Amino acid sequence: MSHATTRAPFKARADAALADRTLKLAIDRTTGTAEAKRAAALSAFPEFEAARARGKAIKDHVIAHLDHYLEEFERNAIASGARVHWAADDAEARAIVTRICLEADARLVTRAKSMLGEEIGLPHALADAGIERVETDLAEHIIQLAGEAPSHIIWPAMHRTREQVADLFRTGHHPPPAAEDPASMVQSARRELRAKFLGADVGISGANFLVADTGATCTVTNEGNAELTTTPPRIHIVTAGIEKLVPSTAHAFALLRLLVRSATGGEMTQYTTFHCGPKRPGDADGPEEMHIVLVDNGRSRMLADEFRAMLRCIRCGACMNHCVVYRQIGGHAYGGTYPGPMGAVLTPVLDGLAAARDLPHACTMNGRCAEVCPVGIPLPTLLRAWRARSWREGREPGAVRAGLSLWARLATRPRLYRLASRIGVRGLRLFGRGGWIARLPLAGGWTAHRDLPRPEGRTFMEQYRAWQARKGAGR
Repeated sequence: MSHATTRAPFKARADAALADRTLKLAIDRTTGTAEAKRAAALSAFPEFEAARARGKAIKDHVIAHLDHYLEEFERNAIASGARVHWAADDAEARAIVTRICLEADARLVTRAKSMLGEEIGLPHALADAGIERVETDLAEHIIQLAGEAPSHIIWPAMHRTREQVADLFRTGHHPPPAAEDPASMVQSARRELRAKFLGADVGISGANFLVADTGATCTVTNEGNAELTTTPPRIHIVTAGIEKLVPSTAHAFALLRLLVRSATGGEMTQYTTFHCGPKRPGDADGPEEMHIVLVDNGRSRMLADEFRAMLRCIRCGACMNHCVVYRQIGGHAYGGTYPGPMGAVLTPVLDGLAAARDLPHACTMNGRCAEVCPVGIPLPTLLRAWRARSWREGREPGAVRAGLSLWARLATRPRLYRLASRIGVRGLRLFGRGGWIARLPLAGGWTAHRDLPRPEGRTFMEQYRAWQARKGAGR
């Protein structure tokens, strides 16, 4: 769901994020821990590369036969007693979910964390329908109290420090937490949410996987909130993108081995639950109705273009945790549902390139996101594809087009290029102090937040020729 027209431009959001020292502290705490835990998990999992190759093959197979597996899933889900709904876009998905809630005369809805729900604008739709929504994931509970959107797909409240969370709980919880330590605050949230779990009319969840041969949906959490969201209410609604399909439970577990290690550095989450239809005669608990809303929202278009590989994504968040840009500005600066490298690819699909052109250009192309992706998505290649499309459609500012045109003229004239390089390198040295350049004309957007290393004084080719000469003289 696009909010691009009401948001400040990306550069303004990024500038604000870079100026927020508390934000940087919060991001460093979480992404640094996530990076270290992932590295430890992979060092204890020597089969990772083989598992990654299998995961990529599973996703590619499903994408190539998506129509077959969608029909198989629908058939088996209906056989299990679930009702399957199809949504072509975010508006249709919102309408389906709100209609189910209104027809059930639902006054209170609990929701387990789901980025697909955020993508289709479900929180706003429920509010517009006059339905009370309670987020049950602890991090989502925090940002609901703060009136914010998620800043990360795994840790939605990672931009908030413990001290800030304590302030939110003091005002939002009745009674407030007994103390500000994590255990007291978790206990306060548990007390606050318990009555909501038991009093909800409808529970809404996402799905990490849709299992075609059983019609089951799979949720993965560490808090148990998904089970309390999907089991006590009389109606359970699942919203899921059509790309979440896997052929069988065995394939789901193959991908779970990758998902959990890449997301949190664990071997398995605390709760991995497969939901297969509503409550049956003799069951002790469970919903009376189960609805599954399968959402396209641009995914079919991706099947036919250069962004097809993005449909492999299992939403682990590893690309964000290792992204040098995300770790400086956080998730909100990206302005869409999905932040980081994967968001820079997906947001132009969801919101249109005109609204999201800056995101692919914010990437440094260092390639770390592709290195850590558990299903081998070539994210830098996809970001370059958006840049190329932006150029073809004439969306680049005039100054950028003029600058690249000048560079192209130099690059196609080797002698002129070498001369300009020599002049440029020597000229840059004039702005350096103590080995660094703190200010540079026409580069204020860069030097406002970081210093440039002062050049050596010679171009790479000059240094290379000198090295060759020394090497030849030493023979």
